[in-house]
Amino acid sequence: MADKTITDQLLDNNRSYANGQGAHRPEHPGKQPIRPARRVAVVACMDARLAVEDLLGLQTGEAHIIRNAGGVVAEDTIRSLVISHHLLDTREIILIHHTRCGMLAFTDDLLKSGLEGEPGAAALLSKATGRDFVPTRTSSSSPAAFHAFRGAIEPLDREHGAEAQARLEWDVRRSISSIVEHPWIPTTGSDAVTVRGFIYDVDTALLSEVAYPGAIG
Repeated sequence: MADKTITDQLLDNNRSYANGQGAHRPEHPGKQPIRPARRVAVVACMDARLAVEDLLGLQTGEAHIIRNAGGVVAEDTIRSLVISHHLLDTREIILIHHTRCGMLAFTDDLLKSGLEGEPGAAALLSKATGRDFVPTRTSSSSPAAFHAFRGAIEPLDREHGAEAQARLEWDVRRSISSIVEHPWIPTTGSDAVTVRGFIYDVDTALLSEVAYPGAIG
């Protein structure tokens, strides 16, 4: 039987965490080298319900953790992953999306229109988020994109269902594709990295793997 990958070991930790037996230790470990000890880079959403070190059982110094809204793989994520691999020797990349994600509650055009002051867009965003959306009534070229997940929008933090699951899987697969197709991130040869994507259930604390390749919406 082949040895388990580091990602597989972290999935074992996740199952223990979901059963109330977390492996993460919060205390400072003392002096450590700069390279991540487990040679892993994790790309995850910034959602407050994801404690990445806890849910994967990671200790300080074991992994690079890159977080943004949605855990999307955009230009800055690629920048970080290239540095993580080529300069700091990470070999496995883990992508984590999650259920009831805020990126399901809007589209890029809707958010831009609302920020610029379009009343209908602001009203829809207020309804979707359950808070008073206050337009800035200004335009900006930055950020160029918010990377909302593809598909029909749903209310913020809506109970997870099949349609939301499909939208999350589509984006995980697109994110994997963005990494494995990038010319500066090798996936074959002696310097290859592996890339796997997961959806974290914020209610059960369990990770489920997304098959790749597959439908992308």
